[in-house]
Amino acid sequence: MSIIQIERLVKTYQVYQKKEGLRASLRGLFRREYRYVEAVRGIDLQVEKGEFVAFLGPNGAGKTTTLKLLSGVINPSSGKALVMGHTPWKRDNAYRRRFALVMGQKNQLWWDLPAQESFRLHQQIYRIPQSAFQQTLDELTGLLELRDLLKQPVRELSLGERMKMELTAALLHSPEVLFLDEPTIGLDVVAQHNIQQFLRFYQEQRNITILLTSHYMKDVGALCKRVVIINRGNIQYDGSLTGILDQFSGHKIVTLQFAKGEVPENLEKFGEVLEVQPPRVQWQMPRAQVTETLAAILSRHTIEDMAVEEPPLEKVIADVFAQNDLDAARESFAGPSNQDNGSARGNS
Repeated sequence: MSIIQIERLVKTYQVYQKKEGLRASLRGLFRREYRYVEAVRGIDLQVEKGEFVAFLGPNGAGKTTTLKLLSGVINPSSGKALVMGHTPWKRDNAYRRRFALVMGQKNQLWWDLPAQESFRLHQQIYRIPQSAFQQTLDELTGLLELRDLLKQPVRELSLGERMKMELTAALLHSPEVLFLDEPTIGLDVVAQHNIQQFLRFYQEQRNITILLTSHYMKDVGALCKRVVIINRGNIQYDGSLTGILDQFSGHKIVTLQFAKGEVPENLEKFGEVLEVQPPRVQWQMPRAQVTETLAAILSRHTIEDMAVEEPPLEKVIADVFAQNDLDAARESFAGPSNQDNGSARGNS
């Protein structure tokens, strides 16, 4: 049985529509207008034990809402979910001791206290035996190079150091499932790399199941073999990273360096020109035409260097999101029946 099972999960929020002006505000005290927003729209998903899955999507796509549902922070509007056999929103203590949630924009450590004091609190909350607690703490602080910082107030730590402390706190009770929501947000390149290395090593050693949301494709490429793309509350793709390129990108990037500074005329006939720095030219070409186009160029010109690459993953996914937004905009203008669930009125 899958460690995470989701069936037709839905989460709808009721949003109060406050109008401008004193008169409208007074009227709103007695007759309020609401708008209903479907953050998650009947998704189905299964995750096996030991998988490292990336949840990708633009802001407002439903990623964080899904993680909050799976961790029991919020209740669904409808649908089912089981994580390790538990229904998350029942908030059983037995379930709480088996998972952890880390949110890059939320702190779980006491701001003015040294991190080691918060770790002691976690020990009591999760009822971790002293020997197991000390062994796990030594292991995590060693891997993350934190031993010299345990007595320093959290507010005095750098952003990268604080995130390492947050990860340590989340893993003290050795969870079987870890939910990570933007763990590297705002971190510099070095801090991101260190977090990536730690997560990869820890996941491989412990074989825990991890769901990761991130806007950094380097996180995804370094850590995850499986990617789930969610947009407007619906799962649009579920598969490998390479599968994203095959399904959503119809082009490849071709870079040629011509001999003796020679650059052919009418570059546009070979594809969309991305960059020209004689004797180097870069095109975006349809996948099906790359071989034929290269053969035509090589038959007429001498090439010193050549590269055929996939387009950047960031651009492919951004194009997918942009197309979805365009399609949604077209639907919203198609007629009143396609509006976002309309509005509702009720008494306060």
